Amino acid sequence: MAGNDARTVKQGDTIKVNYTGTFDDGVVFDSSEGKEPLGFKVGEGTIIKGFDDGVRDMKTGQEKTIKINAKDAYGERDPSLIKPVPRKMLPQDIEIKKDMILSMRAPTGQQFMVRVDKVEEEQVFLDLNHPLAGKNLTFKIKVMEIAA
Repeated sequence: MAGNDARTVKQGDTIKVNYTGTFDDGVVFDSSEGKEPLGFKVGEGTIIKGFDDGVRDMKTGQEKTIKINAKDAYGERDPSLIKPVPRKMLPQDIEIKKDMILSMRAPTGQQFMVRVDKVEEEQVFLDLNHPLAGKNLTFKIKVMEIAA
């Protein structure tokens, strides 16, 4: 491992990082603290673009703070992704309220989370945007390992 000290992260490397993600107000929304480091292949598109770009040229053991604009994170909020659903299509045994998070199942069987945007008597408007869409994110990153 000592010979790897001079290596820098580049396209195609598989790396492991520890990170803490915060919003502009400093609130932590995600962290690898107390968990295994996040592993991914640089440039493969499995993580948000701003994070992927931000780790390039870092060395093992190096720490860095990167700020990612919403467009390079989970994208801007898309108003067309707020969809009306008949109230009777949702569970009748719970009181649906604005900003409530509901777990839905796609026709493919995949589960995803939606936020209740507005509740009316006959219909509920569900926000299908990613929960972090429209938010600028800051990550404190430390490269733990670089593998070819």
